[in-house]
Amino acid sequence: MRKLHLKAKTGECDILIGEPIGSIQEYMGNAQAVIITDKNVRKLHGDMFPAVPVIEIGTGEGAKTLETAQMIYKKLAELGMDRTGVIIGIGGGLACDVAGFAAATYMRGVKLILVPTTLLACADAAIGGKNGVNLAGYKNLVGTIRQPETVICDFELLKTLPREEIASGFAEVIKTACIADATLFTYLEENLLQAMNLKKSVIEKVMHDSIAVKAGIVEKDESEKNERMKLNFGHTVGHSIENTLGLRHGEAVAIGMMVAAGISQKRGLASRKDCDRLQALIEKAGLPARLPGKSKENLGKIKDALSKDKKKRGSAIRMALMNGIGKARVEEVQISEIEGVLDDLC
Repeated sequence: MRKLHLKAKTGECDILIGEPIGSIQEYMGNAQAVIITDKNVRKLHGDMFPAVPVIEIGTGEGAKTLETAQMIYKKLAELGMDRTGVIIGIGGGLACDVAGFAAATYMRGVKLILVPTTLLACADAAIGGKNGVNLAGYKNLVGTIRQPETVICDFELLKTLPREEIASGFAEVIKTACIADATLFTYLEENLLQAMNLKKSVIEKVMHDSIAVKAGIVEKDESEKNERMKLNFGHTVGHSIENTLGLRHGEAVAIGMMVAAGISQKRGLASRKDCDRLQALIEKAGLPARLPGKSKENLGKIKDALSKDKKKRGSAIRMALMNGIGKARVEEVQISEIEGVLDDLC
């Protein structure tokens, strides 16, 4: 087991990498505890949950709403939970986001423990304190930033995931290596398949180093004023692709990274070799490096979604670009520049 400690303005978090889910009891102590999870996770892993009440939420983005949060508040009140209680979120990104939002807002904040059950949630959603729910079709329009007290990453829980979900999670790992850790990037080039097969020593090292990148950035810039924007590498275009084409998050981010890499190369920030290395690693993980199909209609829809991005200011977007392997910078990028690279990846 490896341990990281994240210290930010909204709280301090112990991140336990390779810790078994059975240790939850140790971290919740004698506090009144309630688990928030979804029916699929409960069916797969419920026999390992501590013996406390469970609030079951739906699956999919349709469950990530204020109505779900209100349901949770009512059940917590019925159970008599007070400010000394602890919410335990067990599940993928959606469950972590909803549990985090509920914990941050119920009685103005109660203790939170997160147990991510997907690689994507281990690498991203459970780390950094961001949480929220969707509103009127907009993702995470309502939310807060508040650190959980403990995150338990038990890689045994990932063994029930299909290969495509493992690959999707590795998009976030590749991202963090590309923007901030050239040594990790090289290690992934040499050991990616072992990591994807969840070999204990390899996956623990990879996730420790990847999470350490994110934790370090969050400590410097928790509220995403500047440094934390680097974590959006691949996401600016990726979100538009994900919402338009319905790809998995990691698949869309992988294409988004190639768009950002193309812009980086055109601006002289990254070499052709850097971009080729990124593409080779993305493809080795089984992720797409180009837009699927030849549909001009889909391309138009992606561009339209991009034009409505919340980070857009006039005809430009502040976007994370690679500055060689292992470094990144945030620059203003014209929408027309992004569209030109998208055309190249069609």
